[in-house]
Amino acid sequence: MRRPSPVPLLLAALLAAVPLAPGTPARAADNGDWAVYPAASGADRRPYFYLSADPGSTLTDKVTVTNKTAAPMSFRLYGADAYNTERDGGFAVRTRREPQHGVGAWARPERTAVTVPAHASVTVPFTVTVPADAEPGDHPGALVALDEKVAAGRGELAMGVQQAVGARVYLRVTGPAVAALAVEDVSLAQHRPLLPGTGTSRTTISYTLHNRGNVTLDPKVELKATGLFGRTLLSRALTKVPAELLPGQKVRLTEPWSGSPQLDRGDVRLTASARGVTGSGGATFLALPWPALAVLVAAVAAGLAGWRLRRVRGRRGRPAGARVRRGRSDRGEWAA
Repeated sequence: MRRPSPVPLLLAALLAAVPLAPGTPARAADNGDWAVYPAASGADRRPYFYLSADPGSTLTDKVTVTNKTAAPMSFRLYGADAYNTERDGGFAVRTRREPQHGVGAWARPERTAVTVPAHASVTVPFTVTVPADAEPGDHPGALVALDEKVAAGRGELAMGVQQAVGARVYLRVTGPAVAALAVEDVSLAQHRPLLPGTGTSRTTISYTLHNRGNVTLDPKVELKATGLFGRTLLSRALTKVPAELLPGQKVRLTEPWSGSPQLDRGDVRLTASARGVTGSGGATFLALPWPALAVLVAAVAAGLAGWRLRRVRGRRGRPAGARVRRGRSDRGEWAA
């Protein structure tokens, strides 16, 4: 039986903490076996690392790794840049083997290899050295504890899997903060029943949400569709929108529209807003029952073809008439 071979890191579990109400202890990033969170003393607990630095400066902090299992665990500690996933815009971080440009390049744990005893915790200091030419704005990332053990994947051709848990790092480099948001590449895919009135039509609206600024945004998106003569066909706030759209990131999203018109012409417009900035984009649509229209056109074409055929056959079957001779007399025209 073939054993799954270790492969470049597959970040199978990056679980982020959830911000809690003031006065409530912060929850660590936790996958059930181990947790990673900002070190704290007494009542000073943070859900994430919130850091601010000038270009060219160095920050120091500490991260705690807790082993919840009954056996020692060995981890690789590293910093990683964050990004929005393509699937749903969720918060994710780069693997250790990927290029790092922000927190992933600037954060350095005092120890990169850490063994944590069973049911125990280890706290490791780290530094964040911000380059003098660092771009101002937000540089999100995480301090990641990667399990050194490679777990076997499923199936004969499965890849080895390594799991990781990361505590988020929200680093802001001082300087001009620019918020900018755009809605790009709006498109529609229409699906209608074969015959009008025999089923429910639906349309899938696709669009790209683009953070064009240097700060993290919490976007809200409104969708509106209008038909002929400005009639409002649809108006609603979208819920499947990333809670955090990181600087420079693009996310491709879709929104279903059930009961879209089967016969109409109009416009779809999406308007995104965050931090006092807005961006919008749209597309026009033409809703026609193409299958039914095709059948109607085919029937009309067949009818015209039949009419022409009958006319041609009628001309061919008509008996030849006598030749008509015309002349003129003193009393007028005559014919014979």
